[in-house]
Amino acid sequence: MKIFKKIAALFAASALALTFAGCNNSQESGSNDNSGSSGNAAFKTVDQIKESGEVTIGVFSDKNPFGYVDNEGKYQGYDVYFAERIAKDLGVELKLVPVEAASRVEFLETAKVDIILANFTVTEERKQKVDFSLPYMKVALGVVSPDSAVIKNAEELNGKTLIVVKGTTAETYFTENYPDVKLQKYDEYNEAYSALQDGRGDAFSTDNTEVLAWAKSNPGFTVGVESLGSTDAIAPAVTKGNDTLLGWLNDEIKALGSEQFFHKDYDETLAAVYGDDEAYKENLVVEGGVM
Repeated sequence: MKIFKKIAALFAASALALTFAGCNNSQESGSNDNSGSSGNAAFKTVDQIKESGEVTIGVFSDKNPFGYVDNEGKYQGYDVYFAERIAKDLGVELKLVPVEAASRVEFLETAKVDIILANFTVTEERKQKVDFSLPYMKVALGVVSPDSAVIKNAEELNGKTLIVVKGTTAETYFTENYPDVKLQKYDEYNEAYSALQDGRGDAFSTDNTEVLAWAKSNPGFTVGVESLGSTDAIAPAVTKGNDTLLGWLNDEIKALGSEQFFHKDYDETLAAVYGDDEAYKENLVVEGGVM
């Protein structure tokens, strides 16, 4: 009988210890938990970014003129210009991190960056994984092809090979709407353009703003389709659940609108490529978050 009592006592003590351990673990994890609702890695709030003295922003390094590295090894472009202003208004140093199209969501989910500014088109699918702020640009898709065989509409691509970059809206659009188009997928924009120049595909599709800029500096290629699909918003993105940073960005974009910041951004970074065409500028720039 005494043996049974001792065994019972041991079980009770073990259960009590486990209960306390569970409570302590719960309290410890809850005290510093900045994770999003989807179980993302901890993100930095606005206060934490200011305390750290640095904001980390993901941009493209190979998508001229929006985010690229120049011959001197410096980041340039429309998105970079905006990133520099964000850091200035936060009162912190700017750390730019190169990202690929397919890695943008992952870099936020794993807290490798605080913000993504890499021509990130707002879609319903992406909104399930990240939080988008107000837009600062708008785009549609475009298709660039060799002068010797210009593609003038999407139907002409049926049975042909279209080059796309993984994780882009072009990949999604053609997969869903043109299943007879053969997609040749690459991780980076430089790889995709090299494939087009080498004749490994019949055409390349991505944001119309991008292909128009590329064709201007690469003789022998024409954007035969200047606008395809819907006109979509480009917006900064933050880790899901980072409400303080999302709210700050929304307020920032509204405030910048009052000084026509994004029109100035265009003039400083895009006008040399697209020219001073006011109609084109208005078709691209979104000021104050109003489409």
